[in-house]
Amino acid sequence: MLARTVTHALVGLEPRRVEVEAHIQQGKLSAFAIVGLADRACQEAKARVRSSVLAAELVWPSPCRITINLAPASLRKEGSGFDLPIALAVLAASAQLPEGALEGHAAFGELGLDGRLRPVPGALVAAEGARRAGLAHLVCAAESAPEVALAGVDPVGVRHLGEAVAYLRGEHEPPEPAPPADDFEALAGVPDLADVRGQERARRALEIAAAGVHNLLLAGPPGTGKTMLARRLPGLLPLLDDEASLEVSRIHSVAAVLPPGAGLVRVPPFRAPHHSTSVAGLIGGGGASVRPGEASLAHRGVLFLDELPEFQRPALEALRQPLEDGVVSVSRVATRAVFPARFQLIGAMNLCPCGGRGDSAASCACSPERVQRYRERLSRALLDRFDLVLAVPRPRGHELAGPEAERSGEVRERVLAARVRLRERPATRTASADALLTRAVERLPLSGRGRARVARVASSVAALAGADHVEPEHVAEALSYRPPVELAA
Repeated sequence: MLARTVTHALVGLEPRRVEVEAHIQQGKLSAFAIVGLADRACQEAKARVRSSVLAAELVWPSPCRITINLAPASLRKEGSGFDLPIALAVLAASAQLPEGALEGHAAFGELGLDGRLRPVPGALVAAEGARRAGLAHLVCAAESAPEVALAGVDPVGVRHLGEAVAYLRGEHEPPEPAPPADDFEALAGVPDLADVRGQERARRALEIAAAGVHNLLLAGPPGTGKTMLARRLPGLLPLLDDEASLEVSRIHSVAAVLPPGAGLVRVPPFRAPHHSTSVAGLIGGGGASVRPGEASLAHRGVLFLDELPEFQRPALEALRQPLEDGVVSVSRVATRAVFPARFQLIGAMNLCPCGGRGDSAASCACSPERVQRYRERLSRALLDRFDLVLAVPRPRGHELAGPEAERSGEVRERVLAARVRLRERPATRTASADALLTRAVERLPLSGRGRARVARVASSVAALAGADHVEPEHVAEALSYRPPVELAA
């Protein structure tokens, strides 16, 4: 007796079709084997599937030799998402499901020993694979149903193996998944820029960064509001469109950070990994299982690195490629995965190891050699990739006690208008603006990349001002955010 069902393996962010073949042969001794390059978690499905079938008050074929083949055999199968398709294939092969009941269906989910169905990461990607394969339905855990529906596939969300069997027998109709939350409801949890008192120049730099999608480095003593400012950047950015939202949701689904029933990710993500994060944690990879890192989880959003010099030097240097190319390519012996990683990099750092440098209320105990070693943790090539570099001083008392500043919504309107100008009718530089830029290259340590970044920032400043041309004052403001050397002053 032979039966087949369909599921999908995840290779990076790509679904690969897998046919689960179940063959049952009568014999005197019972045996259960899984072949087809299955990893340990997938091999352990033998115990979970058998226990689940019995817990659902179904019949386990015995004494029989059961062979499960996961085709193609050359593709590595990882994880527990194969539990449900294996169980359904065994039940179909033992004639406990109607003939043809699995046609038009894919399956994806982990089984508990009591038959309960648990969600697994990557349900959205598996649903996209089912849609591409022309399968209209995906049997999955009830918690995964809203995520599956995002891919345009009919989710069959069930809580128990028994419910899945009842559905395939035509005895049970799973409920429709709850509609996702309204797009703008998510903005309610984003911190507002009005919470920041004083720091007018830092607020201005944040607005420019939001308008032109620029990388920003904030440097100053502890407690000056660097982290507070960075966390308010997503509130200034436009909501993600459908294409970008699906792309981000796909990454978060594979990484198991997509909240159940949340719908598509509309607010640009904000990721703030700890400075102890490894290269694989920041960029992506791992062992045999390749997973997206923080750089990809921040795709279309913000990657915030607090205490920037405390990060491992190899991890920071590994960011240079995605900052330029917008992708992370991870290669292993048996597989290669490409993850999108187009993000805004926001860094925050002290001016010296003790944090007292630049603070009028504290004294710095660091020697020049110690300060130099601290600075050398950041390569010139990495610093050159920050479009805006800003010293953040300690705010004064009257600034902290002042009235509430402009709210994020008001700033966002200017940012949206500036982005439209940059996209539809970018301003051209005047001859005098070009001359100022040329003089800056000759007098300041500006590389070719640095000159291009200054020009981009000047265009963003002009767009925020609603100007038709980039004037010298726009270039001058862009240059004022440029040199990191003066941070030590």
